[in-house]
Order: sequence, then structure tokens, then C-alpha cells
Amino acid sequence: MYKYIKLAWRRARKSWIWEIIKQRMVQWRKQPTVVRIPKPTRLDKARQLGYKAKPGIIVVRVKVRRGLLEKPRPDSGRRPKRMGIYHAAKKSLQLIAEERAARRYPNMEVLGSYWVGEDGHYKYFEVILVDPEHPCIRSDPDFSWLYGVERRKRYKVDVRRIIEEAERRIGKEGKSEEGEGKEK
Repeated sequence: MYKYIKLAWRRARKSWIWEIIKQRMVQWRKQPTVVRIPKPTRLDKARQLGYKAKPGIIVVRVKVRRGLLEKPRPDSGRRPKRMGIYHAAKKSLQLIAEERAARRYPNMEVLGSYWVGEDGHYKYFEVILVDPEHPCIRSDPDFSWLYGVERRKRYKVDVRRIIEEAERRIGKEGKSEEGEGKEK
């Protein structure tokens, strides 16, 4: 069965799948950016990435805006450096989708993601997330790498550390050696 699913998705635009995906994308466009779905659209790819139909594992669909980060040209005067029309993306859209899903579900770990469709405005990815603290995941030897000493969050931003660094930097800039402020 997985072999036939894989063959159909390999040339998605030319196979029977594309008609179904086109109809679904009309609905997907109206939905929020990150949507939890009951089961994966591409079962073969999800299983390849480690998906199992058990509690503690969820699948979310994420839509990401396509193309460059183009902004309208400012009307009023700017020096060329500050025009800011084009911004080259330093990350792939798939990585952006994984980060958005991880930010939406902070207690989950990202297993992987795959492409499910694209239209003129958006690219759609499905991201597989796993809860490392769930008892079913804890007892599964396939997911033993999720917990332990070596475990690290892939997309977790340590906000507290960033704030502390900013406060330290502001504190160094704002104080002189003589006293509290910069009085003479």
C-alpha cells in the first residue's frame, strides 16, 4: 500500500491526487496558519519520519507564505540602504513551518515534516510532533532518544537567557565607573 501512495505523491501534479489536493487547498487557505489534523495526508512519508498512530503523537498542518519577503516600496524619502524592499530568506520554508509548529506546541518535539501542497500564495507542510513526557512515548523504545541527558530542544528559544543578556548589555552601556548614572 505504501508503495502506491509513494508513487502517486512522487508526481503529485500529474496524478489523481492533485485534483483532491486542489479542492482541499481551497479549505486550507481559509484555516489558521497552524492547524492540528486527525491523521497525516501522506501516510507513507509520515511513517518514514517516525509517525505512529498512538497517543502522544500529533500531526499539524502549517501554511507558509511563498516567495521573497517583498514589501511595498516606501513613498517618502529614504537612503537606499533603508528602502527595505527585498529580504532574502535565510531559512527554507519547511524549516520555518517546523519552527512555527514548535512555537505553537511548546511541550512537543518535532520529529519531521513534509510537503503536502502549494498554491499561488502559500506552501503547506505537515509537521509531526511528539510529546516526550507522555506515558505511551516513555514506554516506547523507538522514542527513547527523546528523553535523557542528551535531549535538546531543536526549536526552543531560551527567552530568559536573551532577556538577561539584553539587560546586562543595557546595564553596561548605561552606567559609568563613578556612580549610578552618567552624571559628571
